[in-house]
Amino acid sequence: MESSTLLPLPESLRLEALRPYQLFNTMHDETFAELVRLAAKLFNVPVGIIAFVEEEEVRFGLNYGLDAALDRVNRGETLCSVAMLHDGTSVFENLREQPCDLINPALVQRLNLGFYAGSALRTKEGYSIGVLCVIDYKPRSFSPEEATLLERLAGVVMSLLDLRLRLLQQPAWNQQLWTDIYARIEASVGRLETLAALAAWEEPGETEAALAYRASTQDEILRVIAVLSEQIRKQQP
Repeated sequence: MESSTLLPLPESLRLEALRPYQLFNTMHDETFAELVRLAAKLFNVPVGIIAFVEEEEVRFGLNYGLDAALDRVNRGETLCSVAMLHDGTSVFENLREQPCDLINPALVQRLNLGFYAGSALRTKEGYSIGVLCVIDYKPRSFSPEEATLLERLAGVVMSLLDLRLRLLQQPAWNQQLWTDIYARIEASVGRLETLAALAAWEEPGETEAALAYRASTQDEILRVIAVLSEQIRKQQP
């Protein structure tokens, strides 16, 4: 597991900070549906989740790759309840050989999870309301650079959640911006799927082509973060 300092958790204040964002558990928003799909594609895993950590449960309403019936789980069974406590990315590269001893392992075992990486979603006041995580069913490596990129992407996701709340409160305000953000995410997903299809023709390993595809994916992550951050920055009050 790779993570940094364990943070104190003022639970009552954290739950109060979470309250405005809980509507995302039930609303259908194509932009966030594409956003979690993008997170999975960026890190080449089958599952991406924006998870909201409530008092007793963790809600997975915004996810890509999970069974739709699995929209909430017991807080004590999910790695998100651990990842939200850290100020960096929590990484479990091999959950079969090195399980997390801070949670009930029943869910991890039932889903046969092999890998988990998650970065906390924090409000401007510093309260952790959830996690952006990427999951694989087989163990895999996750470099420090990837951990940093996931943390940066979590910051972008949090900013987009705040921006979406502002748009909901002011429906007539700059809806074109949200359309543009959706289009940018969708275009990135398309590029990543093309890269993955090309990479599938290559033998695994450190061939020149494989390294080039990997570098292109890293470039796409940086490009997404930069473009979305700039679009958000322009809308700051």
